[in-house]
Amino acid sequence: MATDIDATAHHFGIIVSDLDRAIEFYRDVLGLDVLTRFSVGDEAFGTAVDIEGASAELVHLDAGGVRLELATYEPEGEAMPDPDLNRPGATHPGLEVDDLDAVADRLPDEVETLSGPQTTESGTTIMFVVDPEGNRIELLEP
Repeated sequence: MATDIDATAHHFGIIVSDLDRAIEFYRDVLGLDVLTRFSVGDEAFGTAVDIEGASAELVHLDAGGVRLELATYEPEGEAMPDPDLNRPGATHPGLEVDDLDAVADRLPDEVETLSGPQTTESGTTIMFVVDPEGNRIELLEP
């Protein structure tokens, strides 16, 4: 059933437990610029996210025309049990780079990776890094 909805991407969100640590990773390691930092916590927000009394501190980063939103919530929920990419419901942002081999060589030693750059049968070279919260981030060179 088709609808008349014409949605476009505004942002992709990642919930974190330590907002400052996450900002450092996405800004300093992945090179995303911080656009804005703000808080929400009114009754409408709690109703919208279906968490009574919820408040959040949020940061929007520029991911090349789309925003990457990092957020930390009060009250904080339980951590996701398993971040493996093959789990239904698992998500990950994909960030395009010009030279993935060069990016991989410049990653700080403390940044966890799932592998080095791999060229898939589609011809795209990909690798996944893990942010300080355990989230998977795909870096790709088309």
